[in-house]
Amino acid sequence: MNLAVVGHVEWVEFALVDHAPEPGEIVHALETWEEPAGGGAVAAVQLANLAGSCLLFTALADDDFGRRSRKELEARGVTVHAGHAPGTQRRALTHIDEAGERTITVLGEKLLPSGEDGSLPWEELRRCDAVYFVSGDVSALRAARHCPALVATARELATLRRAAVPVDVLVGSGEDAAERFESGELEPEPRIVVTTAGALGGWIRPGGPFRAAPLPGQVSDAYGCGDCFAAGVTYGLALGNPVDEAVALGAQCGAAVLTGRGAYGHQLTAADLPGDVDTS
Repeated sequence: MNLAVVGHVEWVEFALVDHAPEPGEIVHALETWEEPAGGGAVAAVQLANLAGSCLLFTALADDDFGRRSRKELEARGVTVHAGHAPGTQRRALTHIDEAGERTITVLGEKLLPSGEDGSLPWEELRRCDAVYFVSGDVSALRAARHCPALVATARELATLRRAAVPVDVLVGSGEDAAERFESGELEPEPRIVVTTAGALGGWIRPGGPFRAAPLPGQVSDAYGCGDCFAAGVTYGLALGNPVDEAVALGAQCGAAVLTGRGAYGHQLTAADLPGDVDTS
């Protein structure tokens, strides 16, 4: 199976705190760690954990954080195809409170992969079974459309409008105003729209409601739940599963990462799937 993600990478510093700071307040971190993350990185590692490998089309700065990001992602089974981005690697500061909620501050501009970048092997997307589009320019999105199954985040509606390409599954959070989608916002309309609602599950249009997956442990850290969910949906579609089964797999991925620390602490792997699931 050939899978790919088109999206951005951020170097993220995490701080576990009693609560997110209020205006004027100083909070003390109980624990800290750092790793490459951001939507593109998180989804690519989740797909690599499920399928054994994944391509990531992204952009990285030629600095220490950019080089460390490539090295650590490749160590997690991701084949990184990165265009050179001027300046410094985008960073983020993430507070994780005692309830597991994450609060994020991003530092710097999002480094987007460009379909006009001739140094990247965009033709490889034609050989992919499914691609998840997290971020990139219009040319990158159009290159991603050459695969049989295209999943995209509703956070990139502006790019989707300009590209005017059909999307098989549009995924967004009903709890995030930046990801809400209404019928008529895109032309052509996405074939399927999946809206998540946290512990309530969510809604598939056309289709109906779906349930959240049971948590495999205690809630630890909400970082990366949405992108792991979308990666699971992408993997399910690549397997040839019906949309409702692909969404159920995505819900499992989102539930699993919610019980781990950071972006990769407890991502779902192929070993966690039922024995009758064909992952070839």
